[in-house]
Amino acid sequence: MVKTSIIISTFPLSALALAAIPSELFASLLPQKVLDTFNALPSPIQYPQYTDTVAGEWVYFSPDTWTSGFLPTIGYAMNTRKALCGATPTNGLGSADWLSLARSASNGLLSLNASRSIAHDVGFISFPFVEELALNPNNQTAINAVNRFAAMLAARFSPVVGCTRSWDTSDPTDFQVIIDNMMNLEVLFRSADLTGNSTLRKIATTHADTTMKNHIRADGSTWHVVEYNSTTGLVIKKRTSQGFSDDSTWSRGQAWGIYGFANMYRFTNNTSYLTTAQRLATYFLNSIPSDGIVPWDFNAPLTPAPRPADSSAATLAVNALLLLAQQESAPDAKQKWIGGALQILANITTLAWKPSWQSLLSNGTVNKPSNNFLTGIVYGDYYYIKAGNELVSMGLANCTTKGATSLPQSQKSSAHRLTISFPCWWPLFVLWTFLIYK
Repeated sequence: MVKTSIIISTFPLSALALAAIPSELFASLLPQKVLDTFNALPSPIQYPQYTDTVAGEWVYFSPDTWTSGFLPTIGYAMNTRKALCGATPTNGLGSADWLSLARSASNGLLSLNASRSIAHDVGFISFPFVEELALNPNNQTAINAVNRFAAMLAARFSPVVGCTRSWDTSDPTDFQVIIDNMMNLEVLFRSADLTGNSTLRKIATTHADTTMKNHIRADGSTWHVVEYNSTTGLVIKKRTSQGFSDDSTWSRGQAWGIYGFANMYRFTNNTSYLTTAQRLATYFLNSIPSDGIVPWDFNAPLTPAPRPADSSAATLAVNALLLLAQQESAPDAKQKWIGGALQILANITTLAWKPSWQSLLSNGTVNKPSNNFLTGIVYGDYYYIKAGNELVSMGLANCTTKGATSLPQSQKSSAHRLTISFPCWWPLFVLWTFLIYK
């Protein structure tokens, strides 16, 4: 059972619960499952995207699928985990050469081209090559891959619309852009750093600026799809494809937006991107229902059947909030996002950790309108592993199954705090709060 701690502060924003880090995040079963998935890859190579809903077995897809880069990137994440935590007799991280597995699986992505179904999602496909360059900046294969994928994405940019095109349509004047595309912009920055091509940076910032203008509602929620007229650049329609309705907020799209704009701030230091990420994150946290589980769509009805969760939206949001926290200078703001991230992580682990499945997590929603939900999802698993790495890197967790429940000293403000366990000390909490705020 997940236990909770509370950090008490002398100002309300900081008096928020920090959930205990789930022991499953560092359990030896995690690397065992990942290794089993790598060892089961078909030849010629195909990549897992989601599982069936009964036995939790992976369903495999051809390389020209937008999710194909996630398993290789998981290999790099496991290599990072091993570097952070070391290989011990109990953590299972010494069971594989994760870097070799990641590199081998990445080879199947090298011949992809954007004229096929990956289209705008070359940014996602580039993830493992970006990870490779972080380890070996002179790897020419990775350099070539990043530059080629960036060129593919840049070719989809319209200066009239101010965005890169997402889905291709039979009507060339119908220029569709999805919120997910915020995640693809990083490859443009990476390639610009490699080549000195400033046009790539300009494309990324223009796309982000246009998205900021047209994809975000006044309350900080987002539309999934905005359709433009490619001739005039005017907005034709705002709608959803994977959410409940055109007026609802698809949770994974909201999380893509938080991460994308926080990432834009990381690359540009433009405070408008930080402010936008904060608005989207605030809406996300405020919209999580009382059971603490991130639903597939925040506005989907609860009847006649309960709305399904989306574990992939939850783990993505955890990483988005942790990235946002790293961009903040104010201790209170950092704690707000970290507290939200840890609570989401604890709740989704309690619901979705599935030891018997091939995936790490269940309760993912790939596409509810297409009746694809209650599955494991490869990108949900990736962001689950990445969350553990980020928590260790940020000093918020150790590498044991005990985890951590409080902020490091560097991220605490000067206000007096007392960390106590819930519910044993609840009366003390009530008395203390009364004395401070009466």
